[in-house]
Amino acid sequence: MKRQAFVILMGGALTLTDRLTGHLKGARVIAADGGMRHARMLGHKPELWVGDFDSTTQALIDEWPDVIREPYPPAKNETDGEIAIAAALERGAKKLVFAGALGGERSDHAFMHLLYAVKLSEDGLDVLLTSGEEEAYPLLPGTRDIDLPKGSLFSILGLDPLAGLSIEGARYPLKDFHLPFGSSRTISNVAEGTVRLTLSSGRAIVLARPQDLSGA
Repeated sequence: MKRQAFVILMGGALTLTDRLTGHLKGARVIAADGGMRHARMLGHKPELWVGDFDSTTQALIDEWPDVIREPYPPAKNETDGEIAIAAALERGAKKLVFAGALGGERSDHAFMHLLYAVKLSEDGLDVLLTSGEEEAYPLLPGTRDIDLPKGSLFSILGLDPLAGLSIEGARYPLKDFHLPFGSSRTISNVAEGTVRLTLSSGRAIVLARPQDLSGA
């Protein structure tokens, strides 16, 4: 059975690409505050729009008068993105795509979304963060395959010391490697196609640039 996917529109930069279009197929959409500005470019009408709306113009509200809005006070305990994610989970989400979650004006929000994505992955959800130009995947113990164009760049950013790290399908493979916390050893690798990552312990983020074929 296909896992129900939700796309969460967030306030960071977003570029429309074929890969992003593929992630949207069959997915339901929820907008977080100013992330609603991406809806027209993507050609998708969100079923819900949440947040404190401090990043939303009146013109954007006027453009989407039929979208259900759930306003929250600015003095709240969660980011607008986290509120949107909670709404998706309440609706049965098993796969989450955070669109516009990388970059933008608030690096604290972007970093928090990366950490939250790892936590959600630990809870058993399939999570992807994307700006269209870049994609981020949580990496936990086990094996994960990531389909990337040949010659595209990717990096592994350890959030802990990583033990038993193996990389296959890349220009610079590793086998049963121990990556100390803070090491740059796994920055700027090059995909040869589908990349297979195996990890014994630790947590990491895989940051990929599918449109960047400078490694080809």
